[in-house]
Amino acid sequence: MKVHEYQAKDIFRAEGLPVPTGKVFTKDTLSESAIAAIGKLPLVVKAQVHAGGRGKAGGVKIVQSPKEAYEFSKSLLGKLLVTFQTAGKGQPINSVLVESASILKKELYLAVVMDREKSLPCVVFSEMGGMEIEEVAKEHPEKILKLHFEPEAGVSEAEALKLIHKTNLLDSQKKEIAKIISVLSRIFVKKDISLMEVNPLGILENGDVFIVDSKAIFDDNALFRHPDIAEMRDASQEDLREVEAKKFDLSYVGLDGNIGCMVNGAGLAMATMDIIKLHGGEPANFLDVGGGASVEKVTAAFKIILTDPSVKAILVNIFGGIMKCDVVAQGIVAAAKQIQLKVPLVVRLEGTNVKEGLAILRNSGLNIVLAEDLTDAAKKVVVAAKGKK
Repeated sequence: MKVHEYQAKDIFRAEGLPVPTGKVFTKDTLSESAIAAIGKLPLVVKAQVHAGGRGKAGGVKIVQSPKEAYEFSKSLLGKLLVTFQTAGKGQPINSVLVESASILKKELYLAVVMDREKSLPCVVFSEMGGMEIEEVAKEHPEKILKLHFEPEAGVSEAEALKLIHKTNLLDSQKKEIAKIISVLSRIFVKKDISLMEVNPLGILENGDVFIVDSKAIFDDNALFRHPDIAEMRDASQEDLREVEAKKFDLSYVGLDGNIGCMVNGAGLAMATMDIIKLHGGEPANFLDVGGGASVEKVTAAFKIILTDPSVKAILVNIFGGIMKCDVVAQGIVAAAKQIQLKVPLVVRLEGTNVKEGLAILRNSGLNIVLAEDLTDAAKKVVVAAKGKK
């Protein structure tokens, strides 16, 4: 689960980390007087959306007066911000963060992430902050410093100092950064975070170290331990189809194609999308119904797929292991009748009770195209999506 920049900074502030003074405003709370109360000028206004690239997209601006901050904030609120991370669709700006602008002498990069290969959290640090870290890693890999740590232990200040001791920073700055790294490592574990990024971690003109921008992504599976964090969820920043899918324990990710996919198992779902593309089609989504496909679940999956107006055909690819194919078939028929399915439906079943399942589909009276195998299914659904028979 992603949170907004101001929410991540609230967490950091509560742990004693150095973050700028600022306030969050919505349409209802925005006022010039409240902005003026922030104090020190200049100010920076930041659109609060769950996407990077806000500055390049016009969502961040340094202003010289409370009035200018008010006018710019007013121009942002209620609009959509399209960045390179929003796939051209844009995200709603429901709040803005106005804070004292940090006049930076140097920009650094700091993150704590889960390293899936090593099954350990890892601190990532670079003197080349303020830009895409992927480009730094590609062009200057020697500038990327990493430190893996055991969750129970965290990172001590001494360990953090050892990591950054060769950097071109003042000793006082190294000590301050080491403290920040140590605290962030503890927050990362305590709050069940999967990604925590500070970019930039700024060195101010006076030499102080400040968390200028930040993001945090929390492990959805651990939110039951953190009801206060769960309350920070902003569903308006998420794909509404994904939000709806979570209600039914479905794994859904919207894509840009026109072939809806309903599959059981993440690996099989990935393979299904790959083979659709291999035969000239474009998947409209990733959707894993999991190990138990009830009628309710299958119906919800169909409805979610069909909320995408680009979908011209649907491929259901089910391997009946834990689930039985006849039960799945009953769910498909009931769901298709309930929602009055009007786009072509291609179904490939394999596994337990497959003969019984196929018989149910054949005798359903519905226009369902049955496939012999995955290749046959992909070919048939690609043809169907093009409106051909």
